[in-house]
Amino acid sequence: MSLRIGDKAPDFTAHTTKGELTFHQWLGDAWGILFSHPKDFTPVCTTELGYLAKLEPEFAKRNTKILGLSVDPVTDHERWLNDIKDVGGAAVNYPLIGDHDLAVAKLYDMLPADAGTSSQGRTAATNHTVRTVYIVGPDKLIKALLVYPMSTGRNFDEVLRLLDSIQLTAQYKVATPVNWKHGEDVIIVPAVSDEEARQRFPEGWKTVKPYLRVVPQPKKN
Repeated sequence: MSLRIGDKAPDFTAHTTKGELTFHQWLGDAWGILFSHPKDFTPVCTTELGYLAKLEPEFAKRNTKILGLSVDPVTDHERWLNDIKDVGGAAVNYPLIGDHDLAVAKLYDMLPADAGTSSQGRTAATNHTVRTVYIVGPDKLIKALLVYPMSTGRNFDEVLRLLDSIQLTAQYKVATPVNWKHGEDVIIVPAVSDEEARQRFPEGWKTVKPYLRVVPQPKKN
């Protein structure tokens, strides 16, 4: 099953470093970051999990839960977490799924259906496609997907920026321009007429082009 933006994030029950959880129930009314890794004790992933551990409070401020996945058993994860803390300088407090049977990786189309049912004997190279970040809304719909190769560490500051944009534009009829950062001007979407825009943005806007109207960022409720 190929997953796209706007699709329902598949639900699942899995064992994690924080016990068993069912994804949709665990998410509740929060936003979610589900990010995957091809193998434990891999160098790039070790740096990623450690950095995200430091960044977790910023996601919590945005009502966003973090859930990791790696194609290995939970017992391996628990040993790996010590290395992550040593390298990253922060303890991983978010759950990390033990996808030893490849069930979640296949459910999310990160591995083909014929990949087998065990992580045993598999290498990071054979799991190299398990490198996706999914942003999931409280409605359980996929809002964004980011896919990276094994050789390139993911930029979780960018994931946070993307989350800010998605949450803002979900609340207001605006879009964010290139390289936008929280607090900067935004764009009134073309579907909003000038008449409606005057009601929504009474302090006015700057018209760059008839279809490009720039307005200060609304404050999130």
